Amino acid sequence: MTTLFDFILRYFHATWLGFIGPFRDAYTHRYLLLLLIKRDIVNRTSGTWLGDIWLFIQPALQIVGFWFLLDIVLKVKFPNKVPFVDYFLLGMLPWLFISEVLSRSLTVLREFGGLYQRAVFPTIILPLLPLSLSAILYSVVMAVATGLLAGYEHTLSGFIIIYVIALWMIPLCYLLAVISLFLKDVAQLFPFLITVTLYLTPILYLPELMPEPMQWILIINPIADIMALIHAVTQGLAWDWWNVIRPLAFWLILLGPAWAIYHRAQPHIREML
Repeated sequence: MTTLFDFILRYFHATWLGFIGPFRDAYTHRYLLLLLIKRDIVNRTSGTWLGDIWLFIQPALQIVGFWFLLDIVLKVKFPNKVPFVDYFLLGMLPWLFISEVLSRSLTVLREFGGLYQRAVFPTIILPLLPLSLSAILYSVVMAVATGLLAGYEHTLSGFIIIYVIALWMIPLCYLLAVISLFLKDVAQLFPFLITVTLYLTPILYLPELMPEPMQWILIINPIADIMALIHAVTQGLAWDWWNVIRPLAFWLILLGPAWAIYHRAQPHIREML
């Protein structure tokens, strides 16, 4: 009984550290984090005519491509009064944000390996880099899209949605950064997994259009709950408390282990490069 009680105490302590740790380290190394963000922006846009504007144009172009295929070519319509284009855009933008952050998390440690191999470097902030930059970009794009599609009164909601998702993804960023460094096969499999997850998340269709025998997928897919909440906030669609409880429980379960695993792996990160 004592052993179980000690485990629970350690787990709650690790969860608390997993919650405050990223914010504490981001604040401690805030100048370095800002410098890395600026460097990342320069590397991605240097030599282009439009410069930093490309960072905002790229997600918009992806959305236009999907919209042309589904609305113009395939002419997809919903059986209710919800316009398909509005529903799709307000779900696809957060999905692109999630996909970009998780994909970049797989390579961020190798990408900046040259920095911390040559000098003492706080590797603890590296998983926060793709999350921070993408959150800045997509929050603006999502705020504008939400204001245009759902009404100007929802503009702030679109902005907040991205940062809430960013908070939810912190433990995933740390886990993927470490796992992909030690298990390189994960990076090869991830594009397939992220594509399958897109198809199993109600972004291109309403949740009720999922076949009855497959409805259990929406229960075990926390991103499906997040999408339900997004559409509830922006378009007034139905939601229930399970849509809040499931992703919250998923986040709380991962916070402690993700933080602990990353800290234990830190001494070996340089060895793996």
